[in-house]
Amino acid sequence: MTKAHYIKLILILGSLTALGPFSIDMYLPGFAQIATDLNTTVASVAMTLSSYFIGISAGQLLYGPLLDRYGRKKPLFIGMLVYIAASLGCVFVRDIDTFIGLRFIQAVGSCAATVASVSMVRDLFPVKDIPKVFSLLMLVVGLSPMLAPTVGGYVTDWYGWHMVFVILMFIGIIIMLAAQFGLPNSYEPDTSISLKPKPILKNFANVLKEPQFYTYAFTGAIAFSGLFTYVAASPIIFMDIYKVDPKMYGWIFAFMSLSFILSSQLNSVLLKWYRSEQLIYGALLTQSVVAVVFLVLAINNMLGLYETIGMLFLFLACLGISNPNTAGLTLAPFSNNAGSASALMGAIQLGLGALASFAVGVFVTASIYPMVVIMATSTIVALIVLLIGKRNIRVKH
Repeated sequence: MTKAHYIKLILILGSLTALGPFSIDMYLPGFAQIATDLNTTVASVAMTLSSYFIGISAGQLLYGPLLDRYGRKKPLFIGMLVYIAASLGCVFVRDIDTFIGLRFIQAVGSCAATVASVSMVRDLFPVKDIPKVFSLLMLVVGLSPMLAPTVGGYVTDWYGWHMVFVILMFIGIIIMLAAQFGLPNSYEPDTSISLKPKPILKNFANVLKEPQFYTYAFTGAIAFSGLFTYVAASPIIFMDIYKVDPKMYGWIFAFMSLSFILSSQLNSVLLKWYRSEQLIYGALLTQSVVAVVFLVLAINNMLGLYETIGMLFLFLACLGISNPNTAGLTLAPFSNNAGSASALMGAIQLGLGALASFAVGVFVTASIYPMVVIMATSTIVALIVLLIGKRNIRVKH
């Protein structure tokens, strides 16, 4: 593989992976404006995030078998068409319930891109290179939460929040064409894979029985739910509690994303000296310490705007190291049914993300304290799952 071809693959796969985060982050600065226009509350608008996470989680399970049965490109193309149509629908929405429903459909479409990109990483690169490739994808993905809320803040301010969904529709069209013409057919369709519910569930059950899968899938997903908690709570925390305007919120969100980008690139360097298992343990241990300190500060009312930004920056940096490694180790045992494995991994991660964002919508209204409690709890539970699960991997191998 030439360097130019390698870079092209990373950029297109990264764009596919980034579509979901971009669709989540770009409309966040418009929450207050959306609430006013649709005659509802910011907490109700936050439920459109929950419906997006539910859609992207359920959609993962739908696309996994389809990608293994029909190859990667055909289901990806159909999913992108669904995403483009739903984005257009969001432009004309007039009430919050329709908006929540359309966000669900938009998510089901966009997760074709997520599952296909993860599956194609497993198809195109050797197992030992996968954590490094995921770190490079994180660089592309990491740019999306840097750019999306900042761009979204200005677009919302100048043209209104509806324009955000027009832009997302055109981004969907560009990415669909890039994937169609720029990516190879990385996997031959396997007609032996049944699309009947019983064999699909049996296939997922076989994937889930693998100790390496369930240990790292659940460790990564529970830890990563801290990121979903932050994303869902951030408009309320920064714009309602700390009273920053949509443009400044976009810049704060971009700064936070820098921690995730820098740490995921640091991960690429650390992989030269340490194994993925060591990096996951070190990152989760550090994240637990950060979360406990964050909680102590919150309990004692010692958090202003800058202290909150600092603690969140450190918390997200830990995820930038653990996430590429948990993803790589989760998928490593699978070659034949990588589509189903990556779909199940994504469904677990995004299902827990939906739960975390729903909790934010219910509990985070006038205080930062509930957000910090959810983050600290998820981090410590993830560490416990890792320590217990690793024993089973040792027994098997």
